[in-house]
Amino acid sequence: MSEPVTPARITATPAAREAIVRLRAARGAPVMFVQSGGCCAGSTPMCYPLGEFILGDVDVLLGDVDGCPFYIDRRLDEAWHQDVFLLDVEEGEPEGFSLPAGDNLHFVTLSPACAVTTD
Repeated sequence: MSEPVTPARITATPAAREAIVRLRAARGAPVMFVQSGGCCAGSTPMCYPLGEFILGDVDVLLGDVDGCPFYIDRRLDEAWHQDVFLLDVEEGEPEGFSLPAGDNLHFVTLSPACAVTTD
């Protein structure tokens, strides 16, 4: 009997996917994303070379984006209570030790609860 497949809870915009392609090509290796639940937690996931961030038992795999795993702190996931997250890019330098999404670009995590609507 096969294991049930859990659907990925992370997807990405075309801009984020292009940034990942460029980043992987420049580094010659995949990357990983971690949405921390620490004191600086926000909408900015940290992007690291794959395996550089040591995962703990509180880190939950949401899925992967083009072969790059995306983890979130379980407590943050429970607090945000979102079914699906969207990886995107925005202008500005990345925070902390995160790899950039490009020149003056950083990755951001969006969710339906954070959607901006324009009238």
